[in-house]
Amino acid sequence: MPWSLEGILPCRRQLALEDELDTFASIDEAPRIALRVHEFQQDFAARDISGRLLARLIAAFNDRLTVRVIELTARRHRMPRVSWCWLALGSEGRHEQSLVSDQDNGLVFSAIDRNEADALREIFLPFAQDVNRRLAECGFPLCSGGIMAGNPAWCLALDEWRQRFYDWVRRPEPEALLNASIFFDLFPLYGDRDLGEDLRSLLLSLTADTPAFLHLMAVNAVQAEPPLNFRGDVVAGEGGGNEVDLKKFGSRIFVDAARIFALSSGVRAVNTSARLHDAGPAAGMQASEIDAVDAAFSHILRLRLTRQIAAGATAAEAGNCVPLDSLNEVDMAILKASLRQARRLQQRLKLNYAL
Repeated sequence: MPWSLEGILPCRRQLALEDELDTFASIDEAPRIALRVHEFQQDFAARDISGRLLARLIAAFNDRLTVRVIELTARRHRMPRVSWCWLALGSEGRHEQSLVSDQDNGLVFSAIDRNEADALREIFLPFAQDVNRRLAECGFPLCSGGIMAGNPAWCLALDEWRQRFYDWVRRPEPEALLNASIFFDLFPLYGDRDLGEDLRSLLLSLTADTPAFLHLMAVNAVQAEPPLNFRGDVVAGEGGGNEVDLKKFGSRIFVDAARIFALSSGVRAVNTSARLHDAGPAAGMQASEIDAVDAAFSHILRLRLTRQIAAGATAAEAGNCVPLDSLNEVDMAILKASLRQARRLQQRLKLNYAL
């Protein structure tokens, strides 16, 4: 059944595009189809739909395209006869992509021992690097930090991933906290998804049993404070401009808190909204509070997407910075209310972890 938004029937254009995504036969067609996908996403984003649902639609189409690119690329390579899984990470893993998203991915495979893992990695790497290159041609820039399956550091056997997670959680350093914000949002996208689920199970068992690591994650999460002054007005960021980075000082606050709640309570959800609803009660949040926080997160996502649509061809440069003078009176009022919810969410973290 074609993917569709909750309660919104898919249009004929969407159905045709979904069919083409599932059936195009040549990898060389991918950039052309990716352009059509991006145009559809932009047109759909111009409709009056919540930011949360728009981000899910964008991610759903991006996933569909990525899966087909992986499938067609795999046919061009000598693939080992072992179980493997392509992992979506970060915003792609959470299904919260915007119109400007680079690649964050990894690969996990089965291996008996270290020698076999080294041998298999040499076979998997050319394939993974080819997929990364093909995705870049489709408009998903290569990750500047190298967090991609084509990097030997992130093309690992299951036991190697297990050791990485163990090291990060048991011996946390600043880099480990940064990695947690990306790798702990993993989603098994293609291949043997049980391998990806095994990784997630391991992760949840490690974090639930290591409150000290979660405490450090909470300390890190409250560093980016909502851009509100003492009167509750939205203030511009540093640099003398009139813009606010609504990713770093907006949606990230909700994402970080929801991740901590989920990891502490063993909730398997990766999407921020799902994490809030599934893990929020264990963190002491009432249903009405969860609904308010979720709505605030959705509104901030919507403002980021609206800004990217307005920027058009320069969306990559505009990124997630929203000029305050571009907001009408209603949007500004809702943004203030949304950022106040972000502040309350951070206060919840401070209370729970005695910060």
